[in-house]
Amino acid sequence: MSKKNLITRSLAVAAMLLAATATVPAAQAATPGTSAAPAARILIIDLRRAVAMSKVGQSIQQQVDGLKKQAQSQLNSEAESLKKDKAQLDAETAIMNASVKAQKENAWKARAMAFEKKVQERGGLIQGGMLKANQQVEEALGPILQGVMQERQATILLDRASVLLAPNAIDVTAVVVQRLDLKMPSVKVDLAPLPPALQQAAARQQAAQQ
Repeated sequence: MSKKNLITRSLAVAAMLLAATATVPAAQAATPGTSAAPAARILIIDLRRAVAMSKVGQSIQQQVDGLKKQAQSQLNSEAESLKKDKAQLDAETAIMNASVKAQKENAWKARAMAFEKKVQERGGLIQGGMLKANQQVEEALGPILQGVMQERQATILLDRASVLLAPNAIDVTAVVVQRLDLKMPSVKVDLAPLPPALQQAAARQQAAQQ
């Protein structure tokens, strides 16, 4: 799951809250014969870039990269052992009878499948840890986005990735990055299981690839 998808809810909540509070005074002031309500004040943010540029976003990525390297280092020896045993098994096939050959091949396949499961489980734990960390960033971003909208008296906050053209929009990406850096410069990424729904989706995807 991408960081963008994890934090998009905060944008939606902030937009709805500010839209509701900002439109009430305008509606109360409007009377027959007066001019129309002022145009909406639009803010725009490059959410993907904001998280990537932030200290906490960079911290999460560095920790995830470290966890991947650690897992690779720990699993490499087992992978090399499987590779070596397979080469030896292939070399000895010619002198084995059918029963012994089938037995050894099945044993090697069982080991290979167990190793593949271990790799998938470790990957899932890393993804789960990243997801948990991103959820903490989302919680920190919500009040920041609402505060920026209130200060700018904005009614709408849009993600640049979903906007084709907004010439009058005010970009607040840099401001949000600065405030996120102050509020949450880092967050610890610990191995954590994925939510059951994501585990099932990953299992279905793996089964489809086999």
